[in-house]
Amino acid sequence: MSLRLTPDADAEDLRAVVRDFLERRTEPSRDPDPTWDRNLWRRFAAELGVAALDVGEEFGGAGASFREVAVVAEELGRRPVRLPWFSTAVLAVGALTALSGTDDLRRDLLTDLSSGERTAAFAWREDHDGWDPDRLTTRAEGDDDGGWRLHGAKLQVVEGATADVLLVVAAVEGEPAVFVVDGAAEGLVRSPLRALDPNRQLADVLLDGVPAQRVGQPGDARDVVARVLERGRAALACEQTGGAAAALELSVAYAADRVQFGRPIATFQAIKHRCADMAVRVEAARSASWWAAAALAEASSEAPTAVATAALVCGEAYAWVAAETVQVHGGIGFTWEHVAHLHVRRAATDAVLLGAGHDEALLAAIGFPSA
Repeated sequence: MSLRLTPDADAEDLRAVVRDFLERRTEPSRDPDPTWDRNLWRRFAAELGVAALDVGEEFGGAGASFREVAVVAEELGRRPVRLPWFSTAVLAVGALTALSGTDDLRRDLLTDLSSGERTAAFAWREDHDGWDPDRLTTRAEGDDDGGWRLHGAKLQVVEGATADVLLVVAAVEGEPAVFVVDGAAEGLVRSPLRALDPNRQLADVLLDGVPAQRVGQPGDARDVVARVLERGRAALACEQTGGAAAALELSVAYAADRVQFGRPIATFQAIKHRCADMAVRVEAARSASWWAAAALAEASSEAPTAVATAALVCGEAYAWVAAETVQVHGGIGFTWEHVAHLHVRRAATDAVLLGAGHDEALLAAIGFPSA
């Protein structure tokens, strides 16, 4: 059965609502250490229902599919603002829904995340070479009260410094498992990083005997991390598509308004060619990202290939279009006040956030031999 690639009418209605909300109530920040408004997040998460779109209604979610998640990602890509949506709705929710079992802790967490009452981060990375469960150094030890204590460190955790809850991958007798850590737990040290993208906060996390609760079953984390990374790469691809489309629109609008030698620069052949090439890249990215979203929404066997293709195509397209946008804008495109540089920064960050541009597994999935 073939996949339905394009969003349906309901998804497009969701797009219109999300775009209107973001345009009315948010503004991309140029502050190197921006904060986010918790009340704004609650409205975005709960009133629009975007924190748990593909979570079952029994957990407070909308019971939709990954297509709707993809629509929100695309709109947030168009407007790179500081909201904990990617860490909460994509990574953390993805981890919780991928876990097996029906324990009360998982249910309560999903309910809180769906309502916007709490935010979450997924802490899995320990080095810059990607995910290898056999090299996991963060460990969990049982304590005298029947709980767990975590020891180790995690790198580049998205929203790791501000999340109310951290989902941490740690080893138990050599097998990876997922643990829930309260953001205010004793022994937890969260160090914000000075990231290239000011609207996507990263942090290193140190765990020194931190109390934790295990969620899911032992050994779950091997498959959970792989599924979360696949979900995250698909969402990033949709975000990159939205960012590239917004950058193209900025370029076209500026070229139509900017007058040089008595006529709009949009009439110059060089500018026409640039914008036409940008449009081709945007459409290629849109096709790839919609394929990935559809494959995940329908749990298709095409998903690994579709997500790998989208990660490569959309990342390259966004970086190229963002750079060309700066060129079309000329001198103003290089200024701190203009939004163009935020797209350049977001494109560069997204390209490596989950190893999307440097993972041999992605290349292998679409038929490229390893180096």
